[in-house]
Amino acid sequence: MESEFLDKVEDNAVVRIWSEKTQLEKGDSLTKGYTSELLDFTYINVTQNNFQELKEIWAQWDDEVKQLFYSNYGDLPYLFDIKVDEHLFRALAQFWNPAYSCFTFEEIDLVDKVFSKAVNVPTFVKKLVNILGMIHPDTKKKVDVFALSTYGLMIFPRALGYIDEAVTDLFDRLDKRVTPVPVILAETFRSLSACRRAGEGRFIGCAQLLLVWFHSHFWKVDKVSYRVFSNDYSPLKELAAMSRRDNITMEKWIMILQNLKDEDVEWKAPWIMPDKILYRCGDFD
Repeated sequence: MESEFLDKVEDNAVVRIWSEKTQLEKGDSLTKGYTSELLDFTYINVTQNNFQELKEIWAQWDDEVKQLFYSNYGDLPYLFDIKVDEHLFRALAQFWNPAYSCFTFEEIDLVDKVFSKAVNVPTFVKKLVNILGMIHPDTKKKVDVFALSTYGLMIFPRALGYIDEAVTDLFDRLDKRVTPVPVILAETFRSLSACRRAGEGRFIGCAQLLLVWFHSHFWKVDKVSYRVFSNDYSPLKELAAMSRRDNITMEKWIMILQNLKDEDVEWKAPWIMPDKILYRCGDFD
C-alpha cells in the first residue's frame, strides 16, 4: 500500500482538479434534508481571566528560566501580548457555520482540520504529582506550574479564575510529546458552535489564538521563508509585535468579511514550509 501513495507526487493543479471534481460528484457530508445556513446575529461574550499576575511572574524570570520554558512548552508567553479585539472577534463569530464547523465568508470556507483519539489517563492525584514535579528541581517545578496556569487560564478557560481538571488530563501528557493542537481546535469549534446555536454565550477557548489564526491568513505579510530556520523565530512573537488598528467597529468588520475574495486569503500560514499532503490512497479519497 505504501508504494501507492507515499512515493507519488502530483502538482497543485492536479490536486485542485481532483478536489473540485470530487465535490461536484459526491457533494458534502451533511445529513440528508439538513440545510446549511448562517444563523442570525449572535452575541458573544469574550470575557477573559486576568493574566496580570502571570505577566509579572514572567517578567521577573531571567533568560535561563525563560529558555527552559521555551524548550519545554514553546512560545506561549507571547500570547500575553496579543490584544483581543472584541469588535473583530464578535464579527468573526457571526461567520462560524456550525453545520460544517468552518468559517463561511460568502464563497470562501476556511477552517483547520481536527482529529482526536481517546487516551488512557492516570488518576487526578497522580497527574498533579507528575505536573508539580515532586522529584524535579525547583526551577523545573515553577516552570511546569506556570505552564499549567497558562493552559488553564488562557488556553482552556472553562471557569473564570479556576483551572478545569480536564486541563490536567492534557497537561500530564505534554511531556510525552502529545500535541495539544487537536484539543485546542476541538474546544474552539465546540464553543463557537454552542454560541451560534444558542444565539449567545461566552466563548470558552483561547481568543488570542483564534485571532492569531485569523491574522495569519488574512493579513498580507512578507514571506521570508528562511526565518523558519532561525532558532529563535516565533510566529506568535512576530504577530504580537504587528501594529493593527483597534478602532474598527463590529459592523465595519462584518462588512469587510462579507466582501472577502479568494485573493484576499493566505491559504497557508507564511511560516509553514511547503510539504506533501495525503489526499488519496488508491481509489479511496
